[in-house]
Amino acid sequence: MTHSARRIGRTLALVLPVVLVLSGTLAVTSVPWAGQTGDSQILTASSQNVSVRAKSRAPQDVLRDKLLTELQEKDPGTALTHLQREVEARPSLAKHCMSIARSLGRAAVDRFGPTRAQAYSQPVCDTSFAIGVAQQTQGS
Repeated sequence: MTHSARRIGRTLALVLPVVLVLSGTLAVTSVPWAGQTGDSQILTASSQNVSVRAKSRAPQDVLRDKLLTELQEKDPGTALTHLQREVEARPSLAKHCMSIARSLGRAAVDRFGPTRAQAYSQPVCDTSFAIGVAQQTQGS
């Protein structure tokens, strides 16, 4: 009996590591991050809870949102000053300066009314802030 138990033990000692290595290798190669291009979902239980990565946003959109938040928390003058500084620091934003300033002008009218919003006007981006104020005033 000890001879047969010893033989079974040796067989398991040789076969079990091979089986574990192969099954682990197969498991790793069948997950989506292993480079497969197929659309099949191997890990369906966990795929429902995977968070989707947010799309990267353009620098001008990030700046616009930041300045609109600043306008709401402080005042349009501060937001316009920061817009001017950002455009000076990053010249690639200059082509978006007018549209951002118009957005700030519209938001200022919504927040402070047309008369008070116009008082914050500065010569940033060829007076686009004032144009945004005027457009919002005519539209409301």
